[in-house]
Amino acid sequence: MSDAKDPPAGPDMPETPNDTPPPLPEAEVASEGAHPAANPPADEAGPQSEPNLPSQEDDAAPKAERIAGQLDEPANAPNSEPASPPEIEQLASAPAPDPDPNPVSDSDHATDPAPAAHLPRPLARSGPLDPRRHAFRPDLAADNLRGQVEADRFVGGDWGQVIVPSVQIRNRPGLDAPVDTEALYGEIVVVYDIKDGWAWLQLLRDGYVGYAEIAALTDVVEWPTHRVKALGTFIYPDPDIKKPPIAHLSLNSAVSVVSQEDQFYRLSNGGYITIRHLAEEESFARDFVDVAERFMGTPYLWGGRTRLGIDCSGLVQVALEAAGISAPRDSDMQRDELGTDLLIPEDYEGLHRGDLVFWPGHVGIMADGIMLLHANAHHMAVTIEPLPEAVERIARASSRPTAIKRLKALCA
Repeated sequence: MSDAKDPPAGPDMPETPNDTPPPLPEAEVASEGAHPAANPPADEAGPQSEPNLPSQEDDAAPKAERIAGQLDEPANAPNSEPASPPEIEQLASAPAPDPDPNPVSDSDHATDPAPAAHLPRPLARSGPLDPRRHAFRPDLAADNLRGQVEADRFVGGDWGQVIVPSVQIRNRPGLDAPVDTEALYGEIVVVYDIKDGWAWLQLLRDGYVGYAEIAALTDVVEWPTHRVKALGTFIYPDPDIKKPPIAHLSLNSAVSVVSQEDQFYRLSNGGYITIRHLAEEESFARDFVDVAERFMGTPYLWGGRTRLGIDCSGLVQVALEAAGISAPRDSDMQRDELGTDLLIPEDYEGLHRGDLVFWPGHVGIMADGIMLLHANAHHMAVTIEPLPEAVERIARASSRPTAIKRLKALCA
């Protein structure tokens, strides 16, 4: 949900820089999928009379600052997907990655560095480490950061897995804390600390660090075999679409399949999902722009990564992930790490489908040579509009594009 590269902009593009604390959303930039930047772009921030709105395009904003099994009481933050009932508390049956079977507790976590060693490594940069992707606090830090940061203790962390449809990841413990991103059902995490019902953790997917309610997690980890390829799907108690579903899962949610029964896959937890909505872990979409276009009309939600709500950088990350491409969470990170730089044409012509256009704290995807697809706070939804129009509108509130990046062979 956020970008650390550039301070989150307003409705169109707030996201913060990777190596610096994420800025507040700028009116237009923040609403385009970046997290709140100092001055969100007008487009993303909404009416100029309103205060700057954080946007998923301002993902660069300060994002970096339950392991129970009660799905009926998940991280109950507003805008999060419905919690899964107890029937789906346990995930797949794949062997847990951590050889230590002891559950995570409020006591010190395992010192085995294995979990942290599997985390993605951000690109090396000069300057201080970005707390959005490096787990360190004055009192505690990840074992893989020994020698790089000062902390009272270093721990290897314990494996954990998300057991609710989605859980919001916050930059500090507490339901009133800002949401930086979302972790989806089946995602693997490394838990470093648990206190007062909150887990301080790091996502295996993109290395993002934050706090989640422990009721949304389990310490019994099963490696997924399949992922959801539809924009959304349901888990049924039996292989029958007429039965009331027990949970809703979003695109890229991960599950463990143990068998096939007619037109359904049976999950390790006993639930069933139609085979049409799942793909094997190594099977991906051919065109990430096509995936992004399926989100048209989805409400804009700062830090969101599902069809219930999504921000600008979240749209880019989710679409690329569905196409088998790993991407960082915030727009500033995406600007710095994805694709090849292009010269910014004065008339904004000559761009290709799949090109990414960046503002401070905001990012959009070119659907073709003219139309820009982006989640923004101006429309408070995922919309498509002529790039020149978006440029002028956002410029009136904040700034013009600062970078255009081209990805290789990611579009049909």
